[in-house]
Amino acid sequence: MATTREQPSIGTPHLPAGSGAHPAKSVLKEAVDAVLNSFAKHTHGYGRVNVIEALQEFWQMKESREVPLKSGSAILYEPEASEKPPYVCFVTLPGGSCFGSFQPCPTKAEAKRSAAKIALMNSVFNEHPSRKITDDFVESAVKEAESTEAQVVLKRRTMNLSVDSSRDPTTGVGAFRFMLESNKGKSMLEFQDLMTIFQLLHWNGSLKAMRDRNCSRQEVLEHYSDRTIDDEMRSQMALDWISREQEQQGLIKRELDKACKELDQCRLSGRELRFPKEKRDILRLAWNQIGKV
Repeated sequence: MATTREQPSIGTPHLPAGSGAHPAKSVLKEAVDAVLNSFAKHTHGYGRVNVIEALQEFWQMKESREVPLKSGSAILYEPEASEKPPYVCFVTLPGGSCFGSFQPCPTKAEAKRSAAKIALMNSVFNEHPSRKITDDFVESAVKEAESTEAQVVLKRRTMNLSVDSSRDPTTGVGAFRFMLESNKGKSMLEFQDLMTIFQLLHWNGSLKAMRDRNCSRQEVLEHYSDRTIDDEMRSQMALDWISREQEQQGLIKRELDKACKELDQCRLSGRELRFPKEKRDILRLAWNQIGKV
C-alpha cells in the first residue's frame, strides 16, 4: 500500500530501541501514532501522503495536549521568490524552528511538500528524550558559540572585541550558557525561538553592547525571554550592519554572500535553519536599505 511506503521514511529512523511503559516512550509513541494516523487519513489513491495536512494535525495534537506554545499551532510557509525551478520553500514551526525544501523541486507545490516533509520528520524526532536540553547539549552548544566568537573577533578588529569566557556570566558566551542552563528539560523545537534570539544577539554584537552598558545577564534574559523574532528586531539589527558598512565598505555584501551560501548548504542537508535564515534575512534587509539591489 502507498501508506506503507511512506511511513518508514518519516517515523522509523527516530524510534527508540525497546519498548515499555516509560512516560517518555509513551509520549514518543503517541506522537508517532498521531503522524501515522494522519498518513492513513490523508493518503490519496496515487500513493502520496498529504504531509502538509499531516504536519498541521501533528502540531494541533500537541496543542490539544496543552503543550505551551507561544504561537499556538500555526505553521508558516515562506516560498522563495523565483521565476524558474528549482523552487525553494521554508516552513517555520510553532516554537520557532525552521526547515526548508531539501531536494531540487520542479514546482512551488513540490517545494512546499518537501519542506513539510523534513519538518514532520523533525517534529516526530523532537518527541524523543534525546532532544531535551541536557548538560551534554549545553557543553556542545557553548563550544560552538566560542568558535563563532573567535571568528567574529578576527573579522571585527576595528571593534576591539576580545574573546569571551564561557564561565564569565557577564560575557556573551557566558550569557548564552546561562540561558541554556536556565532552560534545561525543554525540547529543542520548543526552545528554538529563544535560542535563535540569543544567537542573533551574539552574532550581531548586541550582547557585548549590553555588557558595556552594565546590563546583567538576568536583565537581558528577562527582556528577551518573552519576545519573538519580529520585523522590529530584524530592522534594528539591519541598522547595526548599515552603521558598520559606513566604516567597512563592502562588509554587508560579503556577509550576505556568505550567509546565503551557508543557508543553502544547511537547507540541502536537511538541517534546522532558523539562525542561518534570520542572518540572511537581516543582511538582505540591510543590503536593500542601502540601495544596492
